[in-house]
Amino acid sequence: MSDVQFDTPILPTRPCRVRRVSADGARDHEDLLATEVPVALVFNGLSHVVMMCSPLDLDDFALGFSLSEGIVGRREEIFSIETVERAAGIELHLELASARFSALKERRRQLTGRTGCGLCGVESLQQAIRPVGHVGQTLQLAPGALGRALAELETGQTLAMETGCTHAAAWCAPDGSVVAVREDVGRHVAFDKLIGARAQADWGAGFALLSSRASYELVHKAAAVGIELLAAMSAPTALAVELAQASGQTLAAFVRKQRYGLYSHPARVPDSAPQH
Repeated sequence: MSDVQFDTPILPTRPCRVRRVSADGARDHEDLLATEVPVALVFNGLSHVVMMCSPLDLDDFALGFSLSEGIVGRREEIFSIETVERAAGIELHLELASARFSALKERRRQLTGRTGCGLCGVESLQQAIRPVGHVGQTLQLAPGALGRALAELETGQTLAMETGCTHAAAWCAPDGSVVAVREDVGRHVAFDKLIGARAQADWGAGFALLSSRASYELVHKAAAVGIELLAAMSAPTALAVELAQASGQTLAAFVRKQRYGLYSHPARVPDSAPQH
């Protein structure tokens, strides 16, 4: 079996010929596919994890993953990030503060590995459900904020509009205006990219909106970096709701332009969604 090799530079989309078949017959078309690339995170020369990612905003991903997974507590504890393209994928080389790297090595002795599912490779039930602290209580949304954010997200997903293949994570102001969007083939990676971008910008108060379901891992990532409200277009899991309740986080799901469900700590959101 031959190995997959990537062209240099590695681009976020790739053209492809496709035969589309319908009741009207078959026609050949030129299509765009989202590129999915193995990305290795290498800390102080030590390869830690490989994720399948869209090859854009990778510095944001490296920082966001490091923060949301507790590898570092502040962006200042990462001294540099270098991107190295290989024939088989991309390596992100991060230089950590020595204390953080020592803690990572100790953690690796106790944990065999982590993947995009967030739980694979853990060695005990205690490691599977990780504790998290409480988020702040400063956020209050304007009426209609969730609906406005959803409408703006739908027009801000450039890669999804080209390929129909990617998830998105957006940072939204309290009035619902979308400040920034990050996209990826992986919903966890898209959110890590947003977390990394937020750590480097002065976006102020706000909330995160995801194009996916709200799983335990995504709620945990949000709580780990102090995000008070996480909104998702699809359903939450039971464990995600329990974690949001325990961390003081507002979890909104099934977000639509005129309706949504508030599964925990609803006081940050007005009681009604205005009609348009």
